[in-house]
Amino acid sequence: MKSIHQLVAGFSKGDAISNEALVMRSIFRSWGFLSEIYAETRRVLPELRKDARDLRNLANDLKPDDIALLHLSIGADANDLFPELPCRKVILYHNITPPQYFRGIQEEIAHLLARGRDQLTRLAGVAEVVMADSPYNAEELTTLGYGDVSVLPLVLDLEKVRARPDRRAMAAWSDGMKNILFVGRCVPNKRIEDVITAFHYYQRAVEPDARLILAGSYSGVEAYQAYQLTLIRELKTDNVVFTGSITQAELNACYRSAHVFLCMSEHEGFCIPIIEAMALDVPVLAYAAAAVPGTMDGAGVLFHEKKWEAIAEMMHQLAEDTLLRRRVLAGQQQRIQRYETRRLDQELRQRLQSLL
Repeated sequence: MKSIHQLVAGFSKGDAISNEALVMRSIFRSWGFLSEIYAETRRVLPELRKDARDLRNLANDLKPDDIALLHLSIGADANDLFPELPCRKVILYHNITPPQYFRGIQEEIAHLLARGRDQLTRLAGVAEVVMADSPYNAEELTTLGYGDVSVLPLVLDLEKVRARPDRRAMAAWSDGMKNILFVGRCVPNKRIEDVITAFHYYQRAVEPDARLILAGSYSGVEAYQAYQLTLIRELKTDNVVFTGSITQAELNACYRSAHVFLCMSEHEGFCIPIIEAMALDVPVLAYAAAAVPGTMDGAGVLFHEKKWEAIAEMMHQLAEDTLLRRRVLAGQQQRIQRYETRRLDQELRQRLQSLL
C-alpha cells in the first residue's frame, strides 16, 4: 500500500503544526494510504510518542512511489534529511520567524530559527509540490526561488474550540469584568508588551474594571515573561493574567468569556487564534503585519499604527453592545463560513494529485 508520511520539527500537545499533522494523517488514511508522523524522538513528549515515529527510521519505511510531506517551520534535522529521502516530496511552509526577535532572550531558539532560514534557502527546488498556508508565506517562497507555490490554509478542527468549556474557568472569567484576550505563546515576535501597553491605556482611560488574559505557554522564554511582569509593575496595571499552558477546555473558556481579542503580533505565518476567536464570536482587533491581514480576510478590525489611545477607544467600542460590534461579528461569521465551506481536504488532494 502506498504511503504519505509527514515530517515535523517537533510534536507536542496543543501545537498548531502538530494538530494539523494529526488532521492530515486522518485525511490521508481516509484516502486509503498508510500515513505516519515522524519527528526527532527528543522533541516528542513521552506521552505523545504513540502518535509520532522516530525520524531516523523514516528512510527505511519509504518506497520510491511513497510521498513525504515536510512541515517547514524552524531549523531541524528533518529539513536536512528531507532532500535525501528515496521518495516523492512535498513541502508545506508555515513560515520561520526572523531570529532577531529572540536574540538576547532565547539564544537557542534564535539559533534554530537562523538554521531554519538557511535550510529554507537550500530546499528550493527539492520538492515536486510546494504549498504555503498563507499568501504571505507563498510570496516569501516565490522570492526565494521556489516555483509554482500554491496556498493551502491551515487545516483546522474548529470543533475542538467549540467544545464544552471548562466550568471552573468559565466561572472565574465570567464575573462582570471586561475581558481582553490574546492567545499564543509568550514570545517576542508576538509583542506581548504592546498588548499590555494597549490594555493599560484601555484600563486607565476607558474601563477600569477590565482584565487582560494572556493565554499561552511561556516555558523556555521566562526571561521575556519577566520583562512583561516588570512592565506591568512600572505601568501600575492591574488584573493581567498569564495562564501558562492550559487545557483545550480552559482555552475554550477563555474565548467564550472574552469581550475582545487583541493581537499586536509583528510576525505571523497564519495566526490560528484569530480564526478561533472569530468562530466563537469574539471581535478581533489586530495589527496589520505579516500574514494577519490575509487571515482576517476583510473581517474584524485592522490597524496600521500602534496609537494607544485610538486602540483603547476601539477596544471599548468592540467590547460594548454597539452597532459596530454587531457588524464586526457579522463580518467575522461570514469569514468563518468562507473558511469552513472550502473543503480543505479536497483542496489538499487536488494539490497532491500529480503525485497520487
